[in-house]
Amino acid sequence: MNNKPVLLVIAHGSRDPRHAATVHALVRRVRAQRPDVRVETGFLDFNVPSVQGVLESLAVQGVRDVVALPLLLTRAFHAKADIPAVLADAPPQLRIHQAEVLGPSPLLLAALERRLYEAGLSPADKSSTGVVLASAGSTDPEAIAVIAEIAREWRHTGWCAVRPAFASAGSPAGFPRTEDAVRELRALGCSRVAVAPYVLAPGRLPDRIARGAAEADVLADVLGPAPEVARVVLERYEAARAPMPAAVSA
Repeated sequence: MNNKPVLLVIAHGSRDPRHAATVHALVRRVRAQRPDVRVETGFLDFNVPSVQGVLESLAVQGVRDVVALPLLLTRAFHAKADIPAVLADAPPQLRIHQAEVLGPSPLLLAALERRLYEAGLSPADKSSTGVVLASAGSTDPEAIAVIAEIAREWRHTGWCAVRPAFASAGSPAGFPRTEDAVRELRALGCSRVAVAPYVLAPGRLPDRIARGAAEADVLADVLGPAPEVARVVLERYEAARAPMPAAVSA
C-alpha cells in the first residue's frame, strides 16, 4: 500500500485555456518524475476541479494525508490568505500540510536560462546580453523584495545586467514595466536585450509582458512544464511531508 501523502497542486486558474493546459502539462511531468506519488490538481478559480472539490473527493476515498502545494512563485496574497482559507474548510478527517511556494530556487533560475537558450541565446551571449526579469507583479513587500533579490543574484551569474519588471498595474510606483526595463538596458549599453517571463503559465499578464517585450531582441517562453520546475515541486512536497506521521494500515 502506498502510504505517501497525496500531492495536491493548487493553481490559480484562468479564463485563458492555455493556463490550465500548461498546469496539467507540468503535473504530468511531476507524475513522470515520481510515479510513486499520487498527484492531483485543483484550481482556486475559473477552472475545474476546484480545490474544495478535490479535497472532498480525497476524503471520500479514504485519503488521510495531503500536501497542498501552491503553484506560485512568490509568497503573496494567494499563498498567505486565499489558499489557507480554502484549506481551513477541508474535510476534518484530512491532515493537510501546506507546502512552501516554488520560489526562490536555484532550479528556477536554471529554468529561466533554459527558456532563454531555447529562444535563441547561448551561454556565450551572457556577457553582452541584458535580461529583463518580468514577473506578474504584486503589492506584497515580501514578494517584491524576492523578485528584486532574484534579479541581483542572477546578474552575478554573468549577464551584462538584469532588471526586474512588473506586468501588473497594481504594482507599486517606481517599479518598471517590461518596456521601461528594456529601454533602460538599451541605454545601459547592453548589445542585446532579452525578456525572461518569471511566470508559470500563459494568460493576461504574460501577454502584457510579451507586448512590453516588443523592442527586445529575445522573448523567452513562460516557465511552464520545464523539468526544473517539476523538480522544485517535488522538493517542496518532500520538505512539507517530512514532519508527517507515517500512515498506519488498519
